[in-house]
Amino acid sequence: MASRRDFLQQGAALCAGGILGAPLLAPGLACAQDAGLQPPPDLFDAQLLDLDFWVKPRTLSLVRPQSGEKARVLYWKDGEVIDSAYQELCHILRDVNGRASAPIDPKLFEVLWGTQAFIARYGMIQPLEILSGYRTEASNRRLVEEGVPAARKSLHMVGKAADIRIASLSEDVLGGLIRSFRQGGVGYYYRSGPKGGWIHADTGLNRTWKG
Repeated sequence: MASRRDFLQQGAALCAGGILGAPLLAPGLACAQDAGLQPPPDLFDAQLLDLDFWVKPRTLSLVRPQSGEKARVLYWKDGEVIDSAYQELCHILRDVNGRASAPIDPKLFEVLWGTQAFIARYGMIQPLEILSGYRTEASNRRLVEEGVPAARKSLHMVGKAADIRIASLSEDVLGGLIRSFRQGGVGYYYRSGPKGGWIHADTGLNRTWKG
């Protein structure tokens, strides 16, 4: 498994190289109806994401329902990842059941932050619910044995995936937005109930599926 230093260096290189700062959003995605907003027709026009969007400080607001944790973490400023904040985020995305943490791919944090920062422009100021982040092999194997949707070689086990939810966004809208970043895989998990389903986001190969 890659070390925390390796991941931090990778994240710095991505930011410096402009890979994550390039226009990433595509047209055709609907806005959340719950917000009651009527965005302009070009809401998801890639040209809206100018350089200013990517050079400002990056703060993630997260909720971890499983542990009851809430955090608002400034993790990137002046072109650099803040090491102490990065460690805090890795702890929040830890395997709560397995009581273990691991380095999280900085590119995953960029996708989560980009999603949150983008919808904030339209008045949707809400935390991301982290349903699952890093998983130990034992935790992942237990999910597979219990019939819970989990790949045997899940990217959760190498710190490159998270299962997330945003209260005001449906799976279709949230998944479509994350997919438009083109930074990895997006899985749509539909479930009935008051909170509905969730979206799996990872930094592996670009692909989509429904579970």
